[in-house]
Amino acid sequence: MTLSDQPRRRSYTRSDFEFDLPPTLIAQYPLPERTASRLLHVVPKENNAPMLTDMTFKDLPRLIAPGDLLVFNDTKVIKARLFGKKAGSGGRVELLIERLTGDDSALVQMRASHMPNVGTVIALDGARATVLGRQDRFFEVRFEGTGDLVSWLNEHGQMPLPPYIRRTAEDMDDARYQTVYARAPGAVAAPTAGLHFDEALLATLDAQGVRQATVTLHVGAGTFQPVQHEDLSRHVMHREMYEISAETAATIAAARVHGGRIVAVGTTSLRALESAADDTGALHVGRGETALFITPGYRFKVVDCLLTNFHLPGSTLLMLVAAFAGYETMRAAYAHAVAAQYRFFSYGDAMLLEKASLPLQGGKIPSPSRGGLGRGWGNRNGAPASFSPLPPLPQGERRKS
Repeated sequence: MTLSDQPRRRSYTRSDFEFDLPPTLIAQYPLPERTASRLLHVVPKENNAPMLTDMTFKDLPRLIAPGDLLVFNDTKVIKARLFGKKAGSGGRVELLIERLTGDDSALVQMRASHMPNVGTVIALDGARATVLGRQDRFFEVRFEGTGDLVSWLNEHGQMPLPPYIRRTAEDMDDARYQTVYARAPGAVAAPTAGLHFDEALLATLDAQGVRQATVTLHVGAGTFQPVQHEDLSRHVMHREMYEISAETAATIAAARVHGGRIVAVGTTSLRALESAADDTGALHVGRGETALFITPGYRFKVVDCLLTNFHLPGSTLLMLVAAFAGYETMRAAYAHAVAAQYRFFSYGDAMLLEKASLPLQGGKIPSPSRGGLGRGWGNRNGAPASFSPLPPLPQGERRKS
């Protein structure tokens, strides 16, 4: 075999994951019923076009076998958006909690005409927040006068809808931007693949012998941050807290022993599992912090199937699904989804992805074609997607071409 015949791993850049999406396909509201969403079943095929099947989410039990294990993220979204005024000047400040760091403290993003200095006090609804310091784009703040902070946020905060939902939060979002199995408060963005499940569907899956387990990963607002560098190795991934229980680790081990597939419900469940696994796939029990950045070529150690929504152009999550099902497979799936008018992002439709064999994950992939989404998903000008994590902002509108 000559050098030119050697299989070479494809190197990817941010532009390889850009595509143009019609704004009309970005779901602004959930459907009346959780399970009414569409479901695209994606099966990679070695050296062939993937098998793409249009279904509805109610069809999911047809795709999950008895003995398979669904792993859900049971984090609960807190009402993390707050509005206040600077003590003294009265300048308006918007806060978006990124992470609770203690009983009375948090890392937050802020928006104001003039960013506050250390020591600035922000008057809130019957409480106040003092700026203690900065960590990159985040501010460290301490809350006073709130009592139990999560309870106070639920009473005085707003549900932190994603930046591509161009409206203010409404009462119905309190329930619909939350999974029916949410348990552990701490997320500031929903694990959106789980939004499609209702109690009846969970009961149907249980009755047919599909097992269920949970992990906890508190999703941060950093999940909406685009990759800024063409060179993916320069990207600094946001950090998120996760927890794996002994019961979940044992349930996963038992499912694998008996030949069941591990189906991650959402990229957050997948990242928690892969972050906690050693090279053999065994899970380390307990709490941890992950900044795992998955790109094509990554070897998955735990997860066999992935249930997920459609993701932002140029995002780390789009890179993750390309790693899981194969780059060319995902280009074909997204081209099909746009042509078939699937609904995108948090309140949109879902995909069930079967895992690709290793070559499809990143070993022998031809260079992608450039151009519109019909020939691939290359963006014509290669600029990063522009979304502010503090919606709605006019300058956050997606570039139209």
